[in-house]
Amino acid sequence: MIGVSDPAPIADGLDHQLDPRVIPLDRITGGITVAIMSMASLLGITIALLVGDDIPYAVRLMLPILWATLALLGAWHAYRWPPRSYAHMFYRIDDEGIEIRRGVHWRTVINIPKSRVQHIDVSQGPVERRYGLGTLIIYTAGTDHAKVELGGLEHGRALAIREHLLPRGTSDAV
Repeated sequence: MIGVSDPAPIADGLDHQLDPRVIPLDRITGGITVAIMSMASLLGITIALLVGDDIPYAVRLMLPILWATLALLGAWHAYRWPPRSYAHMFYRIDDEGIEIRRGVHWRTVINIPKSRVQHIDVSQGPVERRYGLGTLIIYTAGTDHAKVELGGLEHGRALAIREHLLPRGTSDAV
């Protein structure tokens, strides 16, 4: 009989995807970013059109059209990109450490052995908290990839991964 209360092991050596709730989370954060950038650029265009008396009529006509086109493309990208990114993001945890693979066009593989882990944080922003997600932040010894973030994890799983990766039985005392 399979134990219902038995949690899935953290260090199973299998590839795992992020929590699927990361897709709406990324859509919201992307939408907020696009909205802020669109409003800031609209303000700049409005000021330029009000102050710039020497701006040709064709440019005055094209600037709002260009702004609307770029704002719509940004909104479309903020909606369409998260599922694609989600499909290309994996992590694997074993007894040796963690491997993170990400990238749609440019692929990146990051391996962090447990022996290189300095400390680990788990953070939650307000939108992440709403979806029950968290970001695992791993600080390592060394200069390249000294801080590695893995967002989109279920908060409880992120805490369990942190506990698994932290060194055991060592003391920092001098």
